[in-house]
Amino acid sequence: MLRMATFIHQQIHWPQFTWANDAIVNLLSETRNLQGRLMGKMEALGFDFRNNALLDTLTLDVLKSSEIEGEYYNPEQVRSSIARRLGMEIAGLVPSDRNIDGVVEMMLDATQHCFKPLSAQRLFDWHAALFPNGRSGMHKITVADWRKDTTGPMQVVSGAMGKEKVHFQAPDSILVENEMQQFLIWFNDNQKIDFVIKAAIAHLWFVTIHPFEDGNGRITRALTDMLLAQSDKSNQRFYSMSAQIRIERKEYYEILEKTQKGNLDITAWIQWFLNCVISALKSTDHLLVKVLHKADFWTRHSTTPINERQKKILNMLLDRFDGKLTSSKWAKIAKCSKDTAIRDINDLIDKNMLQKEAAGGRSTSYEIVMSYE
Repeated sequence: MLRMATFIHQQIHWPQFTWANDAIVNLLSETRNLQGRLMGKMEALGFDFRNNALLDTLTLDVLKSSEIEGEYYNPEQVRSSIARRLGMEIAGLVPSDRNIDGVVEMMLDATQHCFKPLSAQRLFDWHAALFPNGRSGMHKITVADWRKDTTGPMQVVSGAMGKEKVHFQAPDSILVENEMQQFLIWFNDNQKIDFVIKAAIAHLWFVTIHPFEDGNGRITRALTDMLLAQSDKSNQRFYSMSAQIRIERKEYYEILEKTQKGNLDITAWIQWFLNCVISALKSTDHLLVKVLHKADFWTRHSTTPINERQKKILNMLLDRFDGKLTSSKWAKIAKCSKDTAIRDINDLIDKNMLQKEAAGGRSTSYEIVMSYE
């Protein structure tokens, strides 16, 4: 008598996934339409503005992918680490921790080199970057190699001791190398499958194999971004799948568990994935508001003569600025006298680029004029 398969990877025909094309075609069409519109909008921006959008998106992606795993990083350290690795000259760079640099290196390798083949060694390099000290928290783990299951099977468990519920159990470690060989052959094959659908399948497949002792979720999302970048035909990322999964985390784990305990028809998983991509693309409009405002500001003032001090501080205000801008702060940042700072400020007020903040207070502060009345 055959034992019933508890998990999808125990199905006889694993990993021969199937899905109903007619159930996903409209969602795929909407996804592709939104991708095209976003890329068109970004191409219309200048190089510097695209870089700003790229920096904001990658920062959000790293932060949210880590948050899903319960890791909360300093946003300025993440932003600075990405900017340094992309060779961007931005104001206010700060030193970054080694573990942040590792996550950033993995994400950038996945997206900036999205068209390079995926290999076991490349995955091992990513894993080593995630765990530079060979530890996950206080626990020593196997790094840059497939998991060994020395303490028992790899399981996702919840509940109190003695009342545990096993949500998922990964394939035995002895099977992982062969499982990953199959996965890598498929991942690198130029089969006739839409890259967005391929990203959905790769996400499910990799996280189901769960090939590493830790870090599988973050690597899964890096692979997802890698294939979505291929689908965009661009190594520049302007929307964050990780940020959307973070918002829909409860629904994500529910559909994942249901799929991993189901059969090889993964239509429902692909539908959820496409809806998640669509939401990520739509939410990008909010993410890019600041970048588009900045582009609009400099387009309106493209012929306005200003000096380098003024340009530097206006860009800081347009990007990110802590607290209120006063003449004293201007003098300190620009390394000039307070009289010079006041002249710079008054000149920008006359040119309708800067205005006094209405709030008032003990000292006058200033803000950008974002649009004309």
